[in-house]
Amino acid sequence: MVFQDRKDAGERLGEALNSSKRVEGAVVIGLAKGGVVVAAEVARCLGLSLDVLVVRKVGAPDNSELALGAVAGEGHGVFNEELIARLGVSKEYVEREAERQREEIVLRNRLYRKERRAIPLAGKDVIIVDDGIATGSSVEVAIAAIRAEGASKIVLAVPVASKEALDRLTQEVDKVVCLSTPLPFFAVGAFYESFSQVTDEEVCALIHKR
Repeated sequence: MVFQDRKDAGERLGEALNSSKRVEGAVVIGLAKGGVVVAAEVARCLGLSLDVLVVRKVGAPDNSELALGAVAGEGHGVFNEELIARLGVSKEYVEREAERQREEIVLRNRLYRKERRAIPLAGKDVIIVDDGIATGSSVEVAIAAIRAEGASKIVLAVPVASKEALDRLTQEVDKVVCLSTPLPFFAVGAFYESFSQVTDEEVCALIHKR
């Protein structure tokens, strides 16, 4: 399955969620940046509130695209200890880079939210949405952060994911809705006709629109 763009993916995902049991009063959380575009369409389709969660990748030395793990604010982090050991990356580097990314999360939250407060998640059903899952580290830390806020039920909804990552994440949430788990799995962008970078301005516009 190939999607035209993130908006198309969100529309299809919203339809799939709408055909299952409707969750009244749930909150749709989009992972910044690309997941927010998909989540906005899901929230529109279901008539639910939309909010954003900033998750940052902790990149390897000299290769920031290679994720050693991910963080989602103070106290929430998921790391690939096997990869860290194989690359010989020091504990000090990982801690320093994780802290740098947490500082970036604070800045981006200020940028995206402006005066808008985060929607309280305690006791609520939450639908986590991203534009796709490759390794799953970003989604894994998002689940941990949202669970820690006291969400009563967590649904993971994505257009496309690697089967390996999805099988692991299924154990951590109450329900999974995924439209496609292609084999072999390439990068998430390989399953979109258009997968352009999402800007900070787009994220701001989407979360302040509703």
